[in-house]
Parts: sequence; C-alpha cells; structure tokens
Amino acid sequence: MSSNDWAIKVSGLSKCFQIYEKPEDRLKQSLFPRLQKLVGLNTKSYFQEFWALKDINIEIKKGETVGIVGKNGSGKSTLLQIICGILNATLGSVVTNGRIAALLELGSGFNPEFTGKENVYLNGALLGLSKIEIDNKYNDILNFADIGDFINQPLKTYSSGMGIRLAFAVAINVDPDILVVDEALSVGDELFQRKCFSKIEEIKSKGATILFVSHSGGTIVELCDRAILIDSGEQILVGKPKYVVASYQKLLYAPAHEKSLIRHNLKNAKIDELNLEIGIEAIQQIDQVHKDAVIESFDRNLLPTSTLEYIQQGAVISNAFINLPGVGQVNNLVSGKTYEYIYEVEFSQSVSRVQFGMLIKTISGVELGGGVSVNTAQKISNSIVGGSNYKVIFSFTCALNPGVYFLNAGVSGEINGIDTYLHRLIDVAMFRVLPVSDNIATGIINFDTKCSLA
Repeated sequence: MSSNDWAIKVSGLSKCFQIYEKPEDRLKQSLFPRLQKLVGLNTKSYFQEFWALKDINIEIKKGETVGIVGKNGSGKSTLLQIICGILNATLGSVVTNGRIAALLELGSGFNPEFTGKENVYLNGALLGLSKIEIDNKYNDILNFADIGDFINQPLKTYSSGMGIRLAFAVAINVDPDILVVDEALSVGDELFQRKCFSKIEEIKSKGATILFVSHSGGTIVELCDRAILIDSGEQILVGKPKYVVASYQKLLYAPAHEKSLIRHNLKNAKIDELNLEIGIEAIQQIDQVHKDAVIESFDRNLLPTSTLEYIQQGAVISNAFINLPGVGQVNNLVSGKTYEYIYEVEFSQSVSRVQFGMLIKTISGVELGGGVSVNTAQKISNSIVGGSNYKVIFSFTCALNPGVYFLNAGVSGEINGIDTYLHRLIDVAMFRVLPVSDNIATGIINFDTKCSLA
C-alpha cells in the first residue's frame, strides 16, 4: 500500500504498564534497583507488569471508517491514545498520515478556568490550527455547540452536556484527515447526537478516515467499513462489521469456562468473505423472481451461510423457519402480508425467568426490529422443567421493501441469579421480499405512504 493510500499503520504494537501495590513501591523502584546493581546484587522489581496491548497490527486506508469493539478494560482506549500520541508504545510502532482530531475523554485539553471561547482557540492550536484558521472556523464551532452566551463564561460553570457539545464542536470542525473518537457518539441529547452523526457522515464523504470505539453494535454496523475486536489486549478479529460485532456478542455472553476456546477459534478462523456478503446474489436475483405474479414461495437455495451460534446454556434452538398459515414454509415474502416466524426450543435443565425473542436485520447487520415473548416485568417467573420442548411462534407483518433480510432467534433466562442468553442463533434464517409493480416506497421500511396534490 503506497503512502497515498493509507492513513494509519500500527505494527507489532504492545503497551505495558507498571502496577504498584503500594505508593512507596514507586520510590523503591526508582532507587533500589540502581543501588543493587552498583553493589553487584540481583535487581528486584517492586511492580507487576500489566500488558494492556499485545502485538496489535492494523492498516487503515484513507477514507475508511473503522470501529473497535471489546469489553471494558480490553485495551481499546489505550490503543487510541497511542495512535493520537498521548501515550508511548512499549514495543512496536504507529505511523499516521494526516492531521488527527481526537475526541477521547471529552473535554480533555480544556482549561476549566478559561472561557469557552478561549478553550476553542487553545484546542484549535493543539490540533495544529493557526489563529487565522480558527477565526475562520469559529462561527461554525459556535453554531454546532449551540451553547449561546455561555461561550464567554468559564468552562467550570458549564454543565457536563455543554462541555461535551463544545469539545465535539471543536474536534469535528477542524477538517481533520483522521478523526479518532472514543465512546463519544452516545453522549448528549438525541438532537445533538443526530447533529454529530450528520457531521461525521459529511466529513466521511469528504474522504476523511474515521476510527472510533463504541459499545453500540448497531452504530459499528451502520457506520463502519471494517471492525476490530480486541479482548484482553489482543487483536482477536478484523473483518466485516456484521461478523465482528456478532462474534464480540458471542464472546461477551459466553460462560467463563468457554471464553478461552471461543477466543482461540476466532483468532484462528479463516473468514470466508463470500459468506459475509451472502445475500448479494439473492438481491440481484430479485428482479428475475416472480416477475409476472408476486406470490409466496420457498426457495431451497436461499439459505444463510453466515450463521453464528452462542454457547448453549441449558437450552437449544432448532428448526427456525417462516410459515404462511394455510400454505406452509416460505422464504419469498410479499410486502404488507402477515407471516409466522417459528422455531423450537428444547430445555436440558430447569430454568426460570425465560424469555424468547426474534430480530430482523439487513444484510449488513443493521437491526430493523423484532420482538420478545413478554416484557421484562412479565418474564415467566416459574421454572421451565428440564426436558421441556416449546414451539415459539412470532407473528409479524412484512413491512419491508424488496431486498434480502436475516432473522435471529434467542432465548434468555436466569442462571445463578443472572439473566443471560441460554442460546442464540444469529442469521439462522433469511428471506427475500419480492418486488411489487408500481411500488412508490423508498428505503428499507415500507410505511405504505400515499402522495396527493391539492
């Protein structure tokens, strides 16, 4: 990859922190090893090593949007801080190509004694802008933050929400080549979040590279070209957002004794990119299917190959399919009609507070909607006896425009006082919504819109 193609290169990156049990151990470490070495004694360390990152290797292209997922403490924020130059790596290297705007800890780099306006100029200077450049962007920053006359008040008088607005406004309005964001897309009110997403989409359309951390799988799937899964400081998986997010959730909900095996399998998996794009061919076939008559049918070749299974914990899901009452199993559906999504669950042990669920997603993994058997307050409180079998039936109206979609199936319950998935199948079934003549609906969801002129 030439220097004109890449934005970030991370090679063999590792980061080690020294963990001290007691404050005085820091002083001992600064003095005693040197003295011990001078008198010919074996040196002793007064700290424990904690490797927050271990041999991370990533190349991110210019214009690419990459998301990082992983549980708290996995090393995600440490990686971003090293990329931004806030921390130094213990081993390996990071090279960036272009101006970086970082939104790590919101408000970091702000002086609470300075006014909002003074902090705008301070942060702009830290990002490499001249005073003239900040002058030219100041009104855009002020309008984006939308904090009114508070811009002339000390930052220490701001609410946390106002500080967030100002920090984001500065970082996102400096026309960065690379935008690095750490868990900042879920803050602020809904209107401000929408404004942030719109601005991110704008700078993405201009060719900027975006790297961000989020616990929201939906955000990763919707915004990113690729995703990275980091766990316990190790790079576990890099690939399509849908596959990486699903794998992260599988690892997250796995019982403790199974996590090591799942991590090993994910690290050594050979990802079939064709499987991750399953459905593209099916979309291309839509116009050739039932051109003359739109009617439900079953296509035995329309089968998912990207199914991902959670570890079984007292239950197992099987035989998931879509049914049209009076007709039978179908996977070519007609928009606007009602169908049944059916799957079976067998319980191998007694479980309490059971709940069944279903979810419909796009090919890329964007969650469109679904349902659960009962709401949280009404979960079945009595235990389901081991050996029991249930057929779960969800009735749903197909309010989707022509395309190919996936279905999930899940059952949750209480184990050792904790609600968790007993079993879950991602992309266990797929279906095609057939084209309709004279269809005026746009997008994914068919809202049955009507247009009239007056």
